[in-house]
Amino acid sequence: MNPKFSDDCSVNKTPRISIPPEVRQYVLERDRHQCQSCGKTTQQSPLHIDHIIPLAKGGTNDLSNLHTLCQRCNLGKGDRLDPRFSRHYYS
Repeated sequence: MNPKFSDDCSVNKTPRISIPPEVRQYVLERDRHQCQSCGKTTQQSPLHIDHIIPLAKGGTNDLSNLHTLCQRCNLGKGDRLDPRFSRHYYS
């Protein structure tokens, strides 16, 4: 490995902490228990709370960075930024 370069990006990875159950419930209700990518509901697929900007890319656990995705959409996204989503701020 070239000493001038490192695997460390200029982005600081946010430590992973559990999302509290109340926050999970709030995000699910805000998103109407529906995947924000494909529209699947709880009856059609397990739903996950996902970080819009992944923690590995410097995202936060802030409500404006969380949304609901079905299992397939979330696992397919991984830790990449999905250009279809941007952060939404709710008042």
